[in-house]
Amino acid sequence: MEILRSLKERCDPRLAALLVVDVQNDFVSPQGSAAKRGDDVSAAMAMVPNLLRLIDEARRVGLTIVYIRTTHSEWTDTPSWIYRTSQKGGLSTCREETWGAELYEGISPLPSERVVIKHRYSAFINTDLNTVLKARGIQSVLVCGVATNVCVETTARDAYMYDYYVTMIDDCSAAYETKLHLGTLENIRRHFGLVASSNEIIETWSGLEKRKAAGL
Repeated sequence: MEILRSLKERCDPRLAALLVVDVQNDFVSPQGSAAKRGDDVSAAMAMVPNLLRLIDEARRVGLTIVYIRTTHSEWTDTPSWIYRTSQKGGLSTCREETWGAELYEGISPLPSERVVIKHRYSAFINTDLNTVLKARGIQSVLVCGVATNVCVETTARDAYMYDYYVTMIDDCSAAYETKLHLGTLENIRRHFGLVASSNEIIETWSGLEKRKAAGL
């Protein structure tokens, strides 16, 4: 199997998928549960325009796009899961069939795009994500979303454990504290994969349609 060394190789639409993790009302909106418990969601809101542009460009080049949604209910709440610092104020985040669990405004999957439901930080745990990616021949994942240091990082780490090439998209991800966001990016760079901006990724697709038309 060929080694995908460069960013351009890892963004090749034939081999790559975009994983959009947990860009949901409870994690991004000022009316969501994260904001209500005191988290600063401004960075999450600010990255959404970058993400929407990236999704548009990804669709243009035919990239596989998978959206990850967290939901919780009494069917998935275990004692160890409930007893987390973020939940001490009560279980209110991304409850099943609530507004908070819905994707944030503007994030609208097409019928041809996949939505994977998860119940833990990692999008690979007890979901069909790995099967979906393998069925599409995916070797490389471009990971983004909220929060950088929690669900996005956990998903990226597990993707690497499943032998995918991993690229974290820095300006399409957000945490509730800058130091946590930057800490995850540095950790990914050192141990798990590449870090790139949405502009850098889009640039790898420059001229792709022309090359396709020319049969290259």
